[in-house]
Amino acid sequence: MPAKVSFADARIVRLNANLMPVTPVEARLYKQLGVTPVEVEAFTPDEIIPMVEECDALAVVSASLPKEVIDSLSNCRLISRLGNGTDKIDLEAATQKGIVVSNVPYFCVTEMADHVMAVLLLLSKQIQRMSRHMHNGNFQQAREEGIRLSRLSGQKLGLIGFGASAKAVARRAKPFGLELIATRQNQSASSEEADALGVRMVDLETLLAESDFVSLHLPLNKQTHHMLDRAALKRMKPGAILINTSRGAIVDEDALVDVLRDGPLASAGLDTFDVIDIFGESQGPSEHPLLNLDNVILTPHVSGLSIQALEDVAVGGVQNMVSVLSGHLPHPENVVNPDVVPRLRLDPHDAKVVQGIRSS
Repeated sequence: MPAKVSFADARIVRLNANLMPVTPVEARLYKQLGVTPVEVEAFTPDEIIPMVEECDALAVVSASLPKEVIDSLSNCRLISRLGNGTDKIDLEAATQKGIVVSNVPYFCVTEMADHVMAVLLLLSKQIQRMSRHMHNGNFQQAREEGIRLSRLSGQKLGLIGFGASAKAVARRAKPFGLELIATRQNQSASSEEADALGVRMVDLETLLAESDFVSLHLPLNKQTHHMLDRAALKRMKPGAILINTSRGAIVDEDALVDVLRDGPLASAGLDTFDVIDIFGESQGPSEHPLLNLDNVILTPHVSGLSIQALEDVAVGGVQNMVSVLSGHLPHPENVVNPDVVPRLRLDPHDAKVVQGIRSS
């Protein structure tokens, strides 16, 4: 068992130092706490392990932390995910090792919901295609795109998953006159909140068959990996639009290319990817066919980003570190592996411990 250290003496390693550098707010919080994190940019386990094996806390944005990395952590008490999704962290290995894994679950709900609506409007109104025609001087073609548009009001938006971001999308979509349906893993859960938002709960098959727009709001795990495979995509309503701001591997990307070329899908808006490695060590043109389709809007996993969201995630991530390194569990909503038995005893969450940790 590692020896207990004071917070000021803790060794904190911050991964993804170049890809997602320490923000001014994050830096100010570390300075306020009197600690200087070791900033590391590394991609493979062989590169990461020598830099993290002695750390007391590990902060990560997008790097993968497989079992071999986690097994090397001899002192670590916390893996603080500076974000929400933890599918790149081997949670089972961390739990077995007695390492708390935390995240910041609600930091970007507003941004993600805004992004979904922006993509929905751009694709439903063919803004991208019309703009491209206009830039090329093809004014009549641009006009013809507009003539073929259907009225947005009365169309149906299907939300796969019904957590915070899906509910935020529902609140934004309702004033546009969209009919709202949703599905979730626990079909027996209370529908009171859905009813209040005007959302009808249905099964997945019904949602795919009826929705003009389908938006994904799910974590990536064994149950959701390739949930939308070739068979599921082919069952979607002809002319439907798919929006994915969750995790790329929820969708079979090869099958998605086919249904975007040959139907039934009309278009897609993708902010997250499976095969296309936007966080890879080498950056450059990709040969993946998704990048060559003119009926797809692609963004580089930025749907949750804004100046304010980055401030919120920095505060939340540092608060989680302060809690654990001060001998307390983070807020229960921020603990991803609640069954963990910490390698050093942690008292229940105490909000007073992190009261002074603010962005300004």
